Amino acid sequence: MDGYILSIDQGTSGSKALIFDHKGEIVASSFHEVAQYYPHEGWVEQDANEIWLKTMEAVAEVLKNARILPEDIKAIGISNQRCTSVVWNKVTGEPIGRAIIWQDRRSQSVCDRLSMEDRAQIEKLTGLVTIPNLSCTKLQWLVEEDRVVQKAIASNELLFGTIDSWLIWKFSGGAVHATDRSNACGTGLLNALTQEYDDWLLNKFKVPAQILPELKSSSEIYGYTEPKKFFGIKVPISGCIGDQPAAVFGQACIKPGMIKNTYGTGSFMILNTGNRHFMPFQGAGTMTLWNLGDKTVFGIEGYANISGAVIQWLRDGLGILGDINEADGLAMQVTDTQGVYFVPALVGLSSPHHSPNARGTIFGINLATTKSHITRAAVESMAYQTRDFLESIEKMSDIKFYSLRVDGGGARSDFLMQFQADILGIPVERPAVVEASALGAAYMAGLAIGYWQSVDEVVSLWKLETRFEPRMSSSRRAELYDGWLEAIEAAEEWGDKKARASKKQREDNRLNRLSPREREVIKYFASGKSMRDIAAQLYTSLKTVEKQRRDAMRKLGVENLTSLIQVCIELNLIDK
Repeated sequence: MDGYILSIDQGTSGSKALIFDHKGEIVASSFHEVAQYYPHEGWVEQDANEIWLKTMEAVAEVLKNARILPEDIKAIGISNQRCTSVVWNKVTGEPIGRAIIWQDRRSQSVCDRLSMEDRAQIEKLTGLVTIPNLSCTKLQWLVEEDRVVQKAIASNELLFGTIDSWLIWKFSGGAVHATDRSNACGTGLLNALTQEYDDWLLNKFKVPAQILPELKSSSEIYGYTEPKKFFGIKVPISGCIGDQPAAVFGQACIKPGMIKNTYGTGSFMILNTGNRHFMPFQGAGTMTLWNLGDKTVFGIEGYANISGAVIQWLRDGLGILGDINEADGLAMQVTDTQGVYFVPALVGLSSPHHSPNARGTIFGINLATTKSHITRAAVESMAYQTRDFLESIEKMSDIKFYSLRVDGGGARSDFLMQFQADILGIPVERPAVVEASALGAAYMAGLAIGYWQSVDEVVSLWKLETRFEPRMSSSRRAELYDGWLEAIEAAEEWGDKKARASKKQREDNRLNRLSPREREVIKYFASGKSMRDIAAQLYTSLKTVEKQRRDAMRKLGVENLTSLIQVCIELNLIDK
């Protein structure tokens, strides 16, 4: 089959359009930045109409750069920032308010209201930790707080979608409202085992089923471009996949046990686990990577909300950089940070720390500190965060990794990739095509129409460009990482006002979940008394104290004696 595949990679920083050929090589690319808005602390928004306009500008420009006609495009694949939520009126086609970006924290209150039992059920159904990133929490916030959204639901005019759904709707002229299951997973509304929307989850988050996009596989013809919207021609939209699952596919991490890390606005590490579905551990969750035919592939994901975005902040916020490409040169003007650590918790800390109240902090500044030290510390923070979730995923999967494939804009930095290898102590492999998300979406689109014949064919196209070997001594590696962990701990304390001002109140709240008798029972039990002795001391039956012990442990969220002892020490019920 002649022609090319158009891949659209719509990310937080902007819209990117790329043309790929049969060899999986980039013929041309174009990027158009999309503005972000921060109307309140913790809020992050973008204009959905601007996302569409910038996407079309990028498409027009990439066709010009590639010197090809629109008719040469055989299919379109879309990868996108997951969890970012758009609601629009299906009659007018206009968005209702701005898109709520995945980093947005406004729905933290929705998460905080969930009981421990609800959280456990959500994790069981989805494999995900309930955090504000998930679209379901943003949707509940909109349903509760936005009168226009409420009115549109009442009149049956509301549609919801992540960015892929919004772009497919626009490309098709409103004919198709659909998504794939990797994106549906990020909404927090997909049952991981059935791979369908879950009624319990819809009810819990107050989401009307009729506003949701139709679920499809990652590689099939969703529909066709409306000629009036796309240069006068119809082109099949045949690939749709979330940006990070797309990067896994683009990196040819097809087999279980293969792992990649993407350095973009945030950093995202995913381990392919095949058909195995894990429960969350230390903030890392299990996600649907893709559906091909009747086969579903899962993965474990660890991530940082802020990664490359910290370099953008140095440019836009502090004015240290005139251009983000200056970061490496500035960082390499000094041999090390002189003990400076930059914790980029600009919207809280994600896995494995999950401290939403932490805030960005710079530690170790002295009179000799320069903008070069701060820039170097910011770049190095991307590598430290990667080690954080690599170790978490190793524990969760019980797999030891001996190399790491990398991609994304940050992977172009030799300085960052070498430091990454040094701080991990394992080789880092950079492919010839670092635009792995776009490549993965292109592969999905091409496979659906026969542009590529099989998964094995696209896997064979992966090429290694550079392998970065660790050069740092193990003692120096340990010293630097210990300093990072100290900085993380301090950032959590600094940002968490509740931790500083009301630790006692939180302890009282935990105790208030228990009845006076339940407190007595767990206090004696954690102190080492047998249940028979406790029953005798409290003048009640063994059956009664057993029930009180079970109820108390459930309310405190502990499952074994070791955890109970630790909680009782924290609550000052027993001595260390």
